[in-house]
Amino acid sequence: MIADYIKCIEIDALWNGKRHIKWELRPDVNILSGVNGVGKSTILNHAVATLLSHRREKQEGVRITLSNEDADGVRLDVIRSFDRPIVHSDVLNQFVETKINSELDLQLYQLQRRYLDYQVNASNRIVALFTSGAPDAQQQAQLIAGEKAHFQDLVDDLFSETGKKIIRDRNEIFFVQMGEELPPYKLSSGEKQMLIILLTALVENREHYVLFMDEPEISLHVDWQQRLIALIRDLNPNAQIILTTHSPAVVMDGWMDCVTDVEDVIVHS
Repeated sequence: MIADYIKCIEIDALWNGKRHIKWELRPDVNILSGVNGVGKSTILNHAVATLLSHRREKQEGVRITLSNEDADGVRLDVIRSFDRPIVHSDVLNQFVETKINSELDLQLYQLQRRYLDYQVNASNRIVALFTSGAPDAQQQAQLIAGEKAHFQDLVDDLFSETGKKIIRDRNEIFFVQMGEELPPYKLSSGEKQMLIILLTALVENREHYVLFMDEPEISLHVDWQQRLIALIRDLNPNAQIILTTHSPAVVMDGWMDCVTDVEDVIVHS
């Protein structure tokens, strides 16, 4: 059974046994704040590693409490913010033709595949609605078809200052700027970062899942930082967002009550 969200993350003996972590989570938005080096990413990495491990291989001293006690996991996505170059030759050799050179490029390549699957799934759902004979089939089909268009409208709005627009009649994501066609790998780091976040939210089909993000404000200008959480929840209101940040800008626009300082999750013995 898959749970809808995570209720609590506990980590024993972090930093050589000096600290015990207990972070009670909300089902919607959770923001762990603190200066660089205080341990935000370490907490996130321990939780993700445990959730991705096989049940027999759970990390010792890490306990994840789920929304359903009988559940054995959650659906999750992890977004890393650092656009480091890919240095492994075996990985680079796989993508010589597509000009993939960085970790953000690789995330975009993988999301393009998921985006294609998302579109096939949406088409299948629309066909199933019409064959079901449901009285509101047309209305429901329009809602499903409109999700992709809404995502494209959001991206066009965000990228409007540089004149980039998504090409609507292509199944993969490409942009046009001043008459020139651009693959997503030609975007700036900030544009890639935002596209990755919004694409990830879209392809989860409004289902319950957990979205981990480590300092997503990196490379995003202030306006995008302020809109980030609202944009994700617009595309998928059922996502549980768990993110770290050292920038107060990312929690503006009404999310201050979702912020927890690292010092507040440390249990002092």
